[in-house]
Amino acid sequence: MHEKTMKEMQNEVDTYIGQFKEGYFSPLAMMARLTEEMGELAREINHTYGEKPKKSTEKEKLIEEELGDVLFVMICLANSLNIDLQEAHDMVMDKFNTRDKDRWTRKD
Repeated sequence: MHEKTMKEMQNEVDTYIGQFKEGYFSPLAMMARLTEEMGELAREINHTYGEKPKKSTEKEKLIEEELGDVLFVMICLANSLNIDLQEAHDMVMDKFNTRDKDRWTRKD
């Protein structure tokens, strides 16, 4: 199976959203949605690794599914603002590899 590049993922989401008249939500609405999805991810991580067990009535969800939801909304937000996520990633990695290069203890 072909692994998708970030550009391909952004194009796939854009094609999906493009089939609807409503298009992308506003940046503020997507920020609220991203916050909501992050809360759902936090809840799953807390159930799996934390001290808060699931209620017997709660639906079983996977951390992978919640991460996928976060990624989808993040791609929607980036697309709506014409942000290339590969370029954003490269910018951040450059920052980590220059400004923060001596911040953490290196493995021998």
